[in-house]
Amino acid sequence: MKKRFILLIDFSEYSGNLIKYACDWSKQINAELLLMHQSIVLAPALTNTKSRKQIAEQTNEKALQSLKTLAKELIPPTIKVTFNVSESNLQLALTKLLEEPYDNLIFTGIKGTNLLKKLFLGSVALQVIDNTKNCIVAMPKEIDTFSHEKIYVAVTKKHPLNILELNKFLNFIDNKGTTITFFYLAKPNEKTIGIEKHLNELNKMFSDKYKTSVAIYEGNNPLEDIKNVINNKIDEMLVIQKGSRLLTDQLFRQFLINELVYEGQTPLIVLP
Repeated sequence: MKKRFILLIDFSEYSGNLIKYACDWSKQINAELLLMHQSIVLAPALTNTKSRKQIAEQTNEKALQSLKTLAKELIPPTIKVTFNVSESNLQLALTKLLEEPYDNLIFTGIKGTNLLKKLFLGSVALQVIDNTKNCIVAMPKEIDTFSHEKIYVAVTKKHPLNILELNKFLNFIDNKGTTITFFYLAKPNEKTIGIEKHLNELNKMFSDKYKTSVAIYEGNNPLEDIKNVINNKIDEMLVIQKGSRLLTDQLFRQFLINELVYEGQTPLIVLP
């Protein structure tokens, strides 16, 4: 099946690097690009249906031309690119696109926020992660060059890895020169015999195609231990399972999302 990258473009400061990163990745696996934008139609409250439709069409056409300008500036002619612009609900539009005969990755930018704020992903990114049954690539704004030398896969007890989706994601990756580390963040004094067995099973499952290793970060400062391993380098990717405490726990979210991803150079991959 053909591979396709769906890029959520909002014309912010993130958009250019998001496109550059996807282009760089696309060259390695011959993936098509689809630039997608959700228009916001501004019309007076008492506008009739016909006039509102005309305003929407004008808004969409303007956004489409902006997308095409971005594509012309940043996407080589050797890469196939299509466009999707609509004022329709983003989630409904994505669901319809995902029904088409492609293996898809959805790309969205991560919005940087103050450490004191509750959300460390932008509202659009969280919405897409929560409601989409597809692998999501959430990108910090500074990175524009694709690399996959080191992939760190977070393993949890309550939300086991979706092995099928992990394999689908890895089909977008050239296995040459790629190292996968399956890791677990343990609480102080937590018994880890069971999770250690599971990590070793995962290690064996993927060792035929990749260089693999396992790690358990435990004790009073597991976050500092993992920070010494995931160094915010552009050759790293962090994979987590949707629903895990790494996305919902405030402490872990602050560390992983803000420090590793946003302030660093680590793309975040969220498995459905």
